[in-house]
Amino acid sequence: ANKKAFVWDVDDIATLRSKHHVCGIFTGTLPHLSQQNLFLGVPMVLMPEEVVFLVENEIAVLVDDPKAHLQPSIAELQRWSAQEKELTQLQLAQLAVAAKDSPEMSEEAVKKRKEREAKRKAAAAQAAAAAGESLFTPPADGAPPPQDSQYSMIIPASSTPFEWYNDSTCVYTTISSAKQAGLWEYPSNLQERAKCGVFRDLWEQGMFMGGGIRFGGDYLVYPGDPLRYHAHFSASILESPAFSLTPMEIVAHGRLGTVTKKSHLLCGWDDETKAVTYLSIEWAGFG
Repeated sequence: ANKKAFVWDVDDIATLRSKHHVCGIFTGTLPHLSQQNLFLGVPMVLMPEEVVFLVENEIAVLVDDPKAHLQPSIAELQRWSAQEKELTQLQLAQLAVAAKDSPEMSEEAVKKRKEREAKRKAAAAQAAAAAGESLFTPPADGAPPPQDSQYSMIIPASSTPFEWYNDSTCVYTTISSAKQAGLWEYPSNLQERAKCGVFRDLWEQGMFMGGGIRFGGDYLVYPGDPLRYHAHFSASILESPAFSLTPMEIVAHGRLGTVTKKSHLLCGWDDETKAVTYLSIEWAGFG
């Protein structure tokens, strides 16, 4: 969607990481914590090079997600609404059991909770009046609230279970077919082809790659899963083995790599032979 590739299914994310050395970047936040920057969740966004690699190796396909969401019928919406209400009631029952097993609160804590609930109810009533009738009906007022929120909802991690989701006509198994459909456009020039070629070459050597912009490169190169290893290299992609660098750039790469406890890796891509040459820079011999 919008020239970016997302992975929503948690099992797919685990498979990509454990079997294919592809980690992506998590971007999902909770609705009430939209500015959070730690412990992000689904969806996972893939780097363009990761997408090209996965599709070319027939590990993944590209789906035009907006086109896969068809207009749902009234019956489908009613069935979906009924399922969501059933899930809500199930969660309420589970939370009520958990509340009974938890220690009793003090009178002051109970008072504060009731005040918060009253404010939420008032705000919800105003929102409902402004938006019209909702598909969801909150639990009866007599139901004991087990936690700060009176009821919660499970948000599915993927839209594929929806009855109105149909991707049969918008799946692309090759990069060229996705480009012809206007869904994808990477790689479109020599620099992007060089990035894809270097990514593949490093992957074939067993490396894990992540974004390297914070360390002055195109990639961070890990010898194993980034959850277990620090990056050994920050890598910069050069369009050809004869690409020119100024002395100042070489000094900058060397000093930055030393400060961040990494070697800086210069990766030269030969677009004719499809081969990569590597040169590492690190500061040494001081003191």
